[in-house]
Amino acid sequence: MKKVGLYFGTFNPIHIGHLVIANHMVEFSELDEVWFVITPQSPFKVKQSLLKDNHRYQMVSEAVKDYTKLKPSKIEFGLPQPNYTVHTLAHLTEKYGNSYEFCLIMGEDNLKGLHKWKNYEVILENHKLFVYPRISEGKIEHRFKGHPKINKVNAPIMEISSTFIRKNHKAGNNIRPLLPEAVWEYLDEMNFYRS
Repeated sequence: MKKVGLYFGTFNPIHIGHLVIANHMVEFSELDEVWFVITPQSPFKVKQSLLKDNHRYQMVSEAVKDYTKLKPSKIEFGLPQPNYTVHTLAHLTEKYGNSYEFCLIMGEDNLKGLHKWKNYEVILENHKLFVYPRISEGKIEHRFKGHPKINKVNAPIMEISSTFIRKNHKAGNNIRPLLPEAVWEYLDEMNFYRS
């Protein structure tokens, strides 16, 4: 059974930091594949800076096309909103449970807030977590330290953010080295984040 790491995010846009982490997870942990689960735009929170779902899916597809172990996923596009991770995991397990074991990839900053997640106990009972380091405030709850389902992966610390990319692209600064080439070309051609 294939072990799939689910890497959730808006990927607005996907950048080399995301790729470095996903590739590190698939090459240096027990994961066989990483799926980029693109979070849909919430109908309840319309953000001007968030590109339409299909454009973000297209950029993720472009970014991973040369990486056989990395895949784009639009599984959340068809789920009721607002959606919770626990629901996505249940949906995927129901749909693919015989072929894949689903695990969750998250930054250390998210682990610090895991106790506030909807049904986090259910997630931990049924899924492994693969955690990559992040520079962030706060402490990891005692109950998560040394937990048998939580695996810390010594991935590189990536301090690149999509917010930084959008802001500086709009300001006219060259952010091209921070994006996979195909993503840069798509973003530039579509004139995203400029106006």
